[in-house]
Amino acid sequence: MTLENVTNIEGLFEVIDQCKGRVELVSEEGDQINLKSKLAQLLSIAGVFSSGYIKELELNVEEPEDMDKIMEFVVSGESVE
Repeated sequence: MTLENVTNIEGLFEVIDQCKGRVELVSEEGDQINLKSKLAQLLSIAGVFSSGYIKELELNVEEPEDMDKIMEFVVSGESVE
């Protein structure tokens, strides 16, 4: 799953925290980073996403219902309860 131009990074991480399965960031080198880890989230915000928005983000999402939840967030721009 590829996301583009995500400006609500905090909201995205809130939605990822609500996911039941694994959600992983896939780097350009093919490394997979578990985004449900708070440490990984902090490092991501500090490093890769320091511009205030995410231009492009490749995710591996384990559960189809989690993918739906993330897509609903992207479309609405708000957290999904």
